[in-house]
This record gives sequence, structure tokens and C-alpha cells, in this order.
Amino acid sequence: MTRLQVDGLAVDLPAGATLLDAARAAGAELPSLCHDDRLRSAGSCRTCLVRTGGRTVAACVTPAGPGMEVDTAGAEIRNLRRDAVALIASELPPHALAQDPPSELAEACRASGITPDVATGTATRGRDDTHPYVHLDRDLCIACGRCVRMCSDVQGTFALTLTGRGAETVVAPGTGGAWAGSDCVACGGCVDTCPTGAITQPGPARGHTSRPPVPGRVRTTCGYCGVGCALDVVVRDERVAAVLPARDGPVNRGHACVKGRFSYGYLSSAERLTEPLVRRDGALTPASWDEAIGVVADGLRAAVERGGARSVAAISSARATNEENYLVQKFLRTVIGTNNVDNCSRLCHAPSAAGLTAAFGRAGGTDSFDDVATADCLLVVGANPVEAHPVVGARLLQRALDGAALVVADPRAVGLARHADVHLRPRPGTNVALFHGLAHVLVEEDLIDSVFLHDRAAGLAELTALLADYPPGRVEGITGVPAEDIRRAALLYGRAERPAVVYGLGVTEHLHGTDGVRTLANLPILRGAVGGTGRGFGISPLRGQNNVQGASDMGALPDLLPGYGRVTDPGARARAEAVWDRPVPAAPGLRIPEMFEAARDGRLRALWIIGEDVCATDPDSRRVAQALDACPLVVVDELFLGETARRADVVLPAASWLEKDGTFVNFDRRFQRVRAAVAPPGAARSDFEIVHALSAAMGSDLGCRTPEEALAECGRVAPVFAGVSHARIDREKAVPWPCPSPDLPGESTLYTERFATPDGRARLSAAPYLPPGEEPDADYPLLLVTGRRWAHYNSGSMTRRGANLVLDPQDRLDLHPEDAVRYGVGDGVPVVVDSRHGQARLIAHVGSDVAPGQVFCAFHFPSDGVNSLTSDHADTVTSCPEYKATAVRLRPAVLPGS
Repeated sequence: MTRLQVDGLAVDLPAGATLLDAARAAGAELPSLCHDDRLRSAGSCRTCLVRTGGRTVAACVTPAGPGMEVDTAGAEIRNLRRDAVALIASELPPHALAQDPPSELAEACRASGITPDVATGTATRGRDDTHPYVHLDRDLCIACGRCVRMCSDVQGTFALTLTGRGAETVVAPGTGGAWAGSDCVACGGCVDTCPTGAITQPGPARGHTSRPPVPGRVRTTCGYCGVGCALDVVVRDERVAAVLPARDGPVNRGHACVKGRFSYGYLSSAERLTEPLVRRDGALTPASWDEAIGVVADGLRAAVERGGARSVAAISSARATNEENYLVQKFLRTVIGTNNVDNCSRLCHAPSAAGLTAAFGRAGGTDSFDDVATADCLLVVGANPVEAHPVVGARLLQRALDGAALVVADPRAVGLARHADVHLRPRPGTNVALFHGLAHVLVEEDLIDSVFLHDRAAGLAELTALLADYPPGRVEGITGVPAEDIRRAALLYGRAERPAVVYGLGVTEHLHGTDGVRTLANLPILRGAVGGTGRGFGISPLRGQNNVQGASDMGALPDLLPGYGRVTDPGARARAEAVWDRPVPAAPGLRIPEMFEAARDGRLRALWIIGEDVCATDPDSRRVAQALDACPLVVVDELFLGETARRADVVLPAASWLEKDGTFVNFDRRFQRVRAAVAPPGAARSDFEIVHALSAAMGSDLGCRTPEEALAECGRVAPVFAGVSHARIDREKAVPWPCPSPDLPGESTLYTERFATPDGRARLSAAPYLPPGEEPDADYPLLLVTGRRWAHYNSGSMTRRGANLVLDPQDRLDLHPEDAVRYGVGDGVPVVVDSRHGQARLIAHVGSDVAPGQVFCAFHFPSDGVNSLTSDHADTVTSCPEYKATAVRLRPAVLPGS
């Protein structure tokens, strides 16, 4: 600690602190118009001047030293600061100091006694209002550079620059032209940091994340991807006026992306479901809640009477809260009497749960992202976090720009791959071979931790025997990755002091996805970079949906109870039965693909789908639609009447994440609070209320009258959550699991003493490489990979009902120029894509992001039919679909001359 004097008051500061930190610690409020705590200090505006050692210095760039005596309150120094602020304000037009709410500059003027009439500049430089979420008033720009540094240092997009000379210097998009045509990804960071109001968001609330929460703001957790960003929702007139990233957010630290920050327009969409719908005479018609719930209850009873409890199933929701998922699985198991409950982790990260459990013993990442973000080597595999998890992507990019080695393994040259030291581009479906190639080099170069492997791991002999068959030269033939690149990547990872592995759906969504997770986990085990050894930060899966981790944690799985106790384990069942006072079925239930198969075969007579548009998101979507049409009772809880809801017999209007209370678990196992900012529209209800209403109609009482009580009960069923409560999260902001007691901290780093496997050892996997389910041939010569784009989310049901549609109005098929020439396809022209399973129509986008022979598209626009292309091949362990390798062919939608 460093001790110094500020205005006669002793202040103790940590190493690296500045005199601005010292002044704040002493209670002195200094203006700092070029400074943001999240950015490198610039010292250019000179508004934070202080006196020390006989010198006048800018506090934001002057390091605090021991024994310093600092003067912030003397008349001379106060006048200097006042003159600096007044000079800046005087160059601006009058409206600069007349904004509501006031800008940081306006507040600095008020605090210094500077009256608004000091602003006498003229408005001559004009505005740029072309972007739907970010507006620029050039006349208010003071060229402080905060927005430019925010875009580069925090977001990592480098979309902004300062242009012009002298007094004419102003912020502008780096590409020139209008803001709407720039590289801006609408994270909103420039809006938050701008001290003058030159950059704002349209609407009534500009927002400043540096301010503490105030009345009219509700702290909640983002309901889009699994990063778990803390957000402050500004509410005015019972409507959401703005959503601001929380500066003290445990994961996002004052940052956000376009979806969490701006994509709330769906709340007030005219298409929101506001009343229940019941199918009568073939048409969905409005009904009361009592009638709709009665129809569902009668249908469930009839299904059980005709086909037994196993003829009923539910698909719970990774978008719902933990408490809602807990209640759904409890309803299926105790009221219906079946384990037929699953969630969409089946379609994305089921191989993560299976693979990580097999390797380490628990179904989650091994370390906190806070630790991962300090690694000196980042191995990012099968993920594009810059677009799919932008806050994580930005932090990883910051770390790479600060000097960490970056190795990216992904077929496409996007996002972090553009900044990588080594970019490995394996053919889709060849991950296992690639990971064995990397492991081969680690063993060959003796970059393994022999002591760790001896003391804490098992399976080394079997793995090393297998690795002999995977030298880089052979792996090159399988994967297409040059042997030298494999060696370079392995050496970077193997020689790092603190390596970390981060991966996504490019690892899991394969025929051998679980093998992919396990063989990727071999790398940190070989290095001893897991288990709190101090030699690395293990392995972290990037979860796709906001609560896909929590839905599984809560037991919304056919073979696992809350906390991952197996339904086949008498002890786990007995613990649940003691809390629920009901028997729990011992036979595992149906997985999602098995539910659809059972419906088509007539064995499933009732299916309840909560918050999932399975006709838009599941593979081989035509077969999914056939299953829904064959099932006698289909019930859907939804926000909008999507394709799945249109096929339902009963549609129940649900509350969104901004309209409910509970918790989510993010990708690194942190429980965080969800709080209702506004009421749901019309008669819409939360899924929590819907489950209770249906249970009551079935003559049962689930207890757990509130979400808080539900989480507490879950902790009695699952000891790993026993120390988590709403009250504790309210105090601590986030609590990672395992957390077995209120008196113990949650474990952000797992396995510090032993792994959670039966013998306490990590398990190396010697799974051989096996080919993907589909490979290109003469009839279908291209390989299709599907994924996400930055502006949209999943099926697009929320992001397409707002201005994100302006930013990204249609999906497109990325293809290499060689393939464009080969198939007579031009950039921007409509194309037809055929697979063995279906057909899609897209717009061609020609570029080098994809390799020759491969094409890529997203699935955010269901009407394009992308998921009709994908096959029914699925991971052999978990039934996760093989979204990442489908053989296709393409042709222009309109042939020349036609």
C-alpha cells in the first residue's frame, strides 16, 4: 500500500494508483473529462489538475507515490480547474449545457459554478442520426478520445477515430461516411463514456454507467447469451426506457453488446402474445386462463390414462429462470410421474456436460472467467465470441492485445482469428484428430506435467499409446491444418505459464462432440493447467443461451436430478423424495430427439414446450413439424406466435426475462439475480406462475410459492447449491457453484484438492478420431456449417422485432470466391441450397472468411429454411445434433437468361 496526504488527510492506496484515485479516496470530486476508469489515462483535458511537490499536474496520469502531499482544494488550483472546464464549454453551442439528463460536462460546470451562458460556440458541424442506436452531434465533440479508446481498448472493434485538425477535430467512423455504414457493433460503450452528449442513444435516457443505481433503475441479468452481463434497466411510465450495462457487473464490468443493451423493442411489439390461445375447429382462438389451463390439465390426464406417464413429456427452457426450470422438472417427476423432461442444452452443450463430467467430475467449466482473462496463452476453439459472446470476445481480445499468445482453432477466419498468433482451420468434423495432434506435440516435446499426471490423473499410458498414431503430419492429412501450424500452436500452449482453453459449439455440435470435449480437455490435464495448480486456467465452455447452464443444473434433464444426481442412483432419488414427499421414477426419460420420434410413432401423447421454437431451431425441422402434428396435445409457452406455437393446441403467453423474478447461472457457474423491470403485457404470466396453475388444476401442490422458496428447496435436493439464496446473491451480486453452505464461499476454481470423479483423478481420453456423419461427395460437394451473427440471437424471435433488423436485415450464405466462380454465383444474388434433408434460400456473400469447399450461414431467419438442411446425425453419447457438418450443394435461385 502507498500512503500519502490529500488536503491534509492520510490516504492508503494500492500499487498502481494515481492521484485521481487518491483525490477520490479523500472525498474530493475532480472533473476528469478525458478519463474513464475502464480506459488508459490520457491527461489531455487538464480538468483534473492538482498541486504536489510544487508542481501542477494532471491527477489522472500522475502516479501516487509514498509521502506525497497533494492539494486539491486551494483557491489557485480550483481556479485552474474551473478555467480548464470553462474553456472547453465555451467552444460548444448553448444546447451542450441544456441537456436532460445533464452531461458529465454540464455537471462539471455546475459543480465549478460555471453558468450555462458560457457556452457560446456555434452549431456548424451537423449530426449523424443514421444508426438506429447511436447518434452523433458533432458540435458537442471535444475530441477527448474516450469513445475511440472505448471502441479499441474495451470493445476491440476499432470502428472510431478522430479526424480533422485543431479545433475542428471530431470523432468519426473509421471507415468514413455515415455511422450506419461503419464497423460499429452497437455495444453502446461510446454512448456511456462520452462526457458531453456528443454521442447518445435515441430516446429518453442517455444513461451514464458511472453513476450508481437510482430510483427508476432495476438491476437484472441479461437474458440473451450465457455471459451473464449485469444490466441496469431504466423504467419510465412503466416501460423500459433504456438498458445500461452495470459498471460493477461481475462479468461485464460496465460493458454490453447490441442485444443486451438495445434489443428490448420486442417487449412492446404488436405481435406479443397477451392472452391464451386454444385450438378450436382447427384454429387458435383466444381463451381465458382458466379455460386454457383446464384444456391442458384434461389433455395430460387423458394422455396418462391412455399411454401411461411416459406418454407425457416437456421441453423446458434455457431462457427461463433456474426456479422455473426447477419447478418444471418437479412437476413432471412428482405430478405426472415421468423423467421425460429435457432442455435445449441437448442441442448445444450436452456434450460439454458429458465430456467435462467424464474428464473432471462436474458438468461445468473449471475456472472463473476472471482467471481465464489473465491467461498468458488463450486457446479458443470452435467459437466466435466476438459475435456470439461479444463481452467475452472483447475481454479475450484485450488480453491478446496486451501480449497474451492467441491460438484460434476454427474453420472460419472471423473474430479473434484475425488477431491470432496461429489460426488453425480444421475441416469441420475433424476436431478429435486436431486435439490429438496438439497433444502429440506436448508429449513429444516433454511439455507435460509428469508430477501432476502421476498424482492427479489417470489414463496417460492409454493416451500416449494412441497419440503415437497422430503425429502432425498425419493430422494434417485428416484436418487440412498444416503440420507446422499444429506444432506452433502446441508449443505456444505448452510453453505458456498460465494457459487457458475456451471453446464453443464448434466442438460440441458434432457426431462425436463428447469425444471432442474430452480430447480437448486432455490438453489442460497434460499441462497440469487445471485444479488450482497455478499453472493455468483449465477449460471453459461458452454457453449459448442465457440460462442453458442453469436449466441443466436444476435437473431439467431426462437422466439427471437437480445438482446432477442420476435418476438411476437410489441415493440421489431418496434425497429428492425426502424433500418432495413423492416417489421419483427410476428409469431415465426421453431426450428431445426421442420425444419427437415417440410422437411420430404414437407413443408420446402430450408435449409441453416452454420457450423454444423447435420448428425453427432443431435439426431436420420438417421431421420436427411432423412430430408436433402427430402428437395429440402440444402446449407451448411463448412470447410470439412462432412456427412451433402455430402448430400447438394450446398457446400460453409468457413473460420475458425483463418481466420476471429469479436467477440465472452463467457460463462460468455464477448464480446471478433476475428482477422484473416491467409487468408482462396483457394477461401474460411467468412460466413459474404457469407451472403452479397447471399443477393446481391437476390437483397437486408443488409448494415453493415464490422463486426464492424454489431455489431454497433446490438447495435441499442438491447439496452443491445449498449455500446459494436470493438474499446472498443480493448481497454478493454473484455466487458460483459448488456452494454447499451459507458459511462457505462458492468455488470459482474447481478441483483444488481432488477431482469429482469416483477416484478423485482427472481422466484422460484415448478416444480415436472417427469421421463426421456427413462428408462432401459428388452430389453434395460443399460442407455447411451453421452458427450465429453478431446482431441476432437464436431464431431471432426477439432481435428481429426491433432495430437490429435494420443492422442485419437478412441472412446470407458465406462462400469462398473459388466456389462462387465454380457454381456461377455472384455476391448478393439469391441462391438455393440443397441437402439430403431439405432446401433453403439465402443471399450469397462472397469472401475469404470461409475456406474453399465450405459454406456458412446462421439460423436467425426461420423462413429461410436453414434448419431443414441439417441432418439427424447426433452425438453418439448425448444426442446433440451435428449442426456443424452438413453436405450441401448450391445454385443460383434464378438461372441466367431465365
